Amino acid sequence: MPESTSPRPKALIVLSSARLLPLSEPAGHPGIPTGFFLVELAAVMAEFESEYDFILATPDGQLPQLDVNGLALNFHAGANLGPATARTTLQIGVERFGPEKLREKNPDLLKRRETELALAHRLLGRILVSDPLPRTDAEAISVRGDVVAGFDALPEREYLSVQQLIERHRDPASDFSLGDLAFVHMPGGHAPMVDFHDNPWMGELLHTLREVDVPISLICHAPIALTSARYRVDGDGTVTTDPDHAFKGARITTVPKYGEKAMLAFQYPKVPGERTRPTYYVDVALKEAGYDVSLTLNPSAAKVVWDAGHSLLTGNGPQAADEQAARLAEIVRGRVRNSRSIAR
Repeated sequence: MPESTSPRPKALIVLSSARLLPLSEPAGHPGIPTGFFLVELAAVMAEFESEYDFILATPDGQLPQLDVNGLALNFHAGANLGPATARTTLQIGVERFGPEKLREKNPDLLKRRETELALAHRLLGRILVSDPLPRTDAEAISVRGDVVAGFDALPEREYLSVQQLIERHRDPASDFSLGDLAFVHMPGGHAPMVDFHDNPWMGELLHTLREVDVPISLICHAPIALTSARYRVDGDGTVTTDPDHAFKGARITTVPKYGEKAMLAFQYPKVPGERTRPTYYVDVALKEAGYDVSLTLNPSAAKVVWDAGHSLLTGNGPQAADEQAARLAEIVRGRVRNSRSIAR
């Protein structure tokens, strides 16, 4: 039989393009290099790559930046993030493993990272990689040069701005419609705290997606985009604010403040010798914005929440990436089956 010539369905990936995460403490600090976490993106793209084409976007249309800290081997353990972190911490701190030995002793984590980097090369094109921090994992630093060189050698792909997405959707002469998308996925890392937060165009995107009933998937820090839902932007660019918007009260999950504080005290975001604090905490900001935020007592335990009434899927971090990808696939393919049944 001849191969089908019908176009493949499309999905939207929105990545942060933030370069620096501001800090409230230490006072006067310029901010730390940041970016998106690859594992929180790759799990979804790997699930759908064989069937779907991806439209890429960032809030401002600039290239996204990959957070080198998210390449630490323990972050590639999926739901076993807690045990993997304990094991690699012991191997580095007590057994004094160097980068090569660490890779040798964790072949499954290494294989997953290599697979995800290869996927990123295929689908993301040339992107930026964050600079290391004083507490960045030594093994991740050891591969950063090769990671940067690998992305630098690639052609640059088009990254639309969120405003461009809205304008193309509204343009009657355009063949692009947000309603044609199968889903939207936005990965975390700390970067979304900068450009997904309190962003009118992001608010307009979320509302338009809800109105055309496209599933919205947000993981880790990316649910902070929901603080932007109080905004709408009309055809003239006028921004209006509605504190009782349609997303308010949605059931979601995200990174907890107590998990974030542990990272700021002991892990890569900490400024050595200084009390380190962000300008806000994601879960606190979302609760204050009127969302029903569900958290885990163990910050490394996976949690995924699907709010069908808002077509909103959220996960609490890299440990939830696999579960979230599987749940999104179930939602999207269930809708395809239902639409085919109705068509018949």
